[in-house]
Amino acid sequence: MQFLHTMVRVTDLDASLHFYCDLLGMVQTRRYDSDKGRFSLIYLAAPDDAESVKNKQAPELELTYNWDPEEAYTIGRAFGHLAFRVENIYSLCEQLQANGVVINRPPRDGHMAFVRSPDNISIELLQKGEALPSAEPWASMPNTGEW
Repeated sequence: MQFLHTMVRVTDLDASLHFYCDLLGMVQTRRYDSDKGRFSLIYLAAPDDAESVKNKQAPELELTYNWDPEEAYTIGRAFGHLAFRVENIYSLCEQLQANGVVINRPPRDGHMAFVRSPDNISIELLQKGEALPSAEPWASMPNTGEW
């Protein structure tokens, strides 16, 4: 058995691509647009996995965009979060915050943070390697909202 991808439905494709690609740094690996079905499937990978995806050796994130949604999407209780290993959790959280993303669970420990995508998907960020030394403003920043 091989894990292939995780799919999340998005309501604003531009906002979602900005969040996942421009802010988190993911790269688009492929895209399928169905005029007949009126939907788009956009597959993303972490930059370090992009080459492995071509050989089906790394998982992808599938963004499903329905052009004419009939209902609001909700997050089921069974879905937890997506997790990404990052080079520097402090600099990424600073970049996200500067672009209007709320840091729901700040990286007080230099190791873990949580944010939400434009469609309210919980995203866990984990520091690559050892935790960074505790630093402000993160060390004293309270949690905000749900994560």
